[in-house]
Amino acid sequence: MDAAFTAEQDEIRRTLRDLLAQHSGPGEVRAAVRTAEGYDPALWRRLAQELGLPGLALPEEYGGAGCTVTELALACEETGHALLPSPLLATAVLATPLIAALGTPAQRAELLPRIADGALTAALAVPGGSMAAALGLTADNRAVAWAGGGRAGGVQARLGDGRWRLYGEAGRVLDGHSAGLLLVAAHTGGYPRSRTLLFLVSAEAEGLTRTRLTSMDETRPLARVELRETPAELLGPDEAADVCGALAVTGHTAAAVLAAEAVGAAAGALARTVAYVKDREQFGRAIGSFQAVKHRLADLYVRVEAARSAAYYAAWDPAAGPLALAQALEAARTVAGEAVQLHGGIGFTWEHEAHLYVKRAAGDELLFGPVHRLRDHAAGQAGLFGDVTADGPVHGVAV
Repeated sequence: MDAAFTAEQDEIRRTLRDLLAQHSGPGEVRAAVRTAEGYDPALWRRLAQELGLPGLALPEEYGGAGCTVTELALACEETGHALLPSPLLATAVLATPLIAALGTPAQRAELLPRIADGALTAALAVPGGSMAAALGLTADNRAVAWAGGGRAGGVQARLGDGRWRLYGEAGRVLDGHSAGLLLVAAHTGGYPRSRTLLFLVSAEAEGLTRTRLTSMDETRPLARVELRETPAELLGPDEAADVCGALAVTGHTAAAVLAAEAVGAAAGALARTVAYVKDREQFGRAIGSFQAVKHRLADLYVRVEAARSAAYYAAWDPAAGPLALAQALEAARTVAGEAVQLHGGIGFTWEHEAHLYVKRAAGDELLFGPVHRLRDHAAGQAGLFGDVTADGPVHGVAV
């Protein structure tokens, strides 16, 4: 493994950081989240058309840049550093890989070029409110009823007169209120033969109601999606698609990218804190010169760098994504909390920018964690604890 970044990767990072430094400061972030879309549409167009951000990891045949997960992770590290509110995560990280993996040639040719140029945004809607379980990050998505089940619960799909129609509700859909296209996970086949499929639903579809919810982290707008006999198109050529498998693969890649984004947020909070303690004076000297403050900042720096190393490795090997995400979320939570403390009295005011990082750390763990479940599931998949019988542990592993 060559850990050095290429000149092109460094250029992606530098260009994006410079642009966001100019257009995504704390004031711009607060203004953007209060728009109807929940982000700045003009800035999103620039990111899509000038930098090709939504198509970064798409093949060139669909208008993408033909890059890898590593480039997308580096880009998201910079968007995390600025706490950028944008549909990048919902569109490029969650929805696009599923369309590319399961879609028919016609579906890919119609949708992916529009996603690559920023004209179309997308969102993944899973019922039950557990995105982490659906993506196989905190549980086996084949074994748990993350999408409801049977004759009731979740979203139900019914085929009649050659057309699919959906009925049900999905809550906490990331960017679900503004996306031009929804990928909806729905059950079909009734209780004995129930299976989960993915469907394409246009934002203008009949019977579709979308309501933006109040969320802890305004930079991650969430919505409730209600479907009442809503016409939909099956994603893929037939009902034989391995939806759970595709969701799990997407989940590991998404975890790697999310880890990089969380590292960026943690690094941003740490950088702002370091700048503050250099300027804030007590007893005639900068508080950053006190040994106790230096020790706390050094501990935070080690946490951030360790999480960054894990995130970069996961971008190279997405199988390590869930563990890298757990480490990054934990680092972001710790750094954000310490940032509030080290800013002193001003850090406790709700209007201070430190709280933007606290909300991002807490919101991400609610959406894609919690940390202990990410680690528990990864450990179970690796067989670290062996099998436990009624008589106690086996395989020589103590529990």
